[in-house]
Amino acid sequence: MKRTLILATLMLIAFVGVQAQSLEKVLEKHYAATGYDKMADVKTFDIKAKMSMMGMDMPMNMKIKKPNKFRVDMEVMGQKTTSAFDGTKGWMINPMVGAGVKDLEGAELKQAIGQADMEGELYNYAKKGHTAELIGKVEADGKDAYQVKLTNKDGSVKNYYINADTYLIDKVTAKVEAMGQTVDIETKMVEYQNIEGIQMSKKIEAVMPMGTMTTTMDEIKLNENIDDSVFERPAN
Repeated sequence: MKRTLILATLMLIAFVGVQAQSLEKVLEKHYAATGYDKMADVKTFDIKAKMSMMGMDMPMNMKIKKPNKFRVDMEVMGQKTTSAFDGTKGWMINPMVGAGVKDLEGAELKQAIGQADMEGELYNYAKKGHTAELIGKVEADGKDAYQVKLTNKDGSVKNYYINADTYLIDKVTAKVEAMGQTVDIETKMVEYQNIEGIQMSKKIEAVMPMGTMTTTMDEIKLNENIDDSVFERPAN
């Protein structure tokens, strides 16, 4: 009995070791395919894009600055909105929900903090306080992919599907809070583009219960001079 327990324990340790090694191998190939070696030299993103949903086109401008600053300006039904994170606190201006500047809280704040991470959750996930698990090789939308479950340090969970041939992310699934409800969102990376050696999304589709939202990146500039004041909360 004792020998059986020892053998079972050794087999479990070996299995865990193989799983961890496989996860790191998949992620290393993903980092290489994406061009994360070039990402180290990037300090800012300045992105012009268009979001389309239910027949509406919404232009937007997103700015991200290392280590953790983010701002997005959008025009929705003729109204201009802003959401931002200055590295410490989040704020927004949205005339459709009230006048003046408001603090970001809850799910909206989590989203802004996540978007401020230029590299994304998967890169150096352990150093960022997240955990990751390789679920295995699966079929996703007719393609072979490695499913990686990532648990953010804030408790939220996402499943990344990394293409088994290209090692780029095909899609991400998650449960998010929207309008007071928890909904399933499937984000598909429809098309990639090479920006100075980095594979970045050209077209993204977010499939939600209320419909599909398509985001098209029209222009991506790297290392533009963006002053910190851009992310600071304005006076009411």
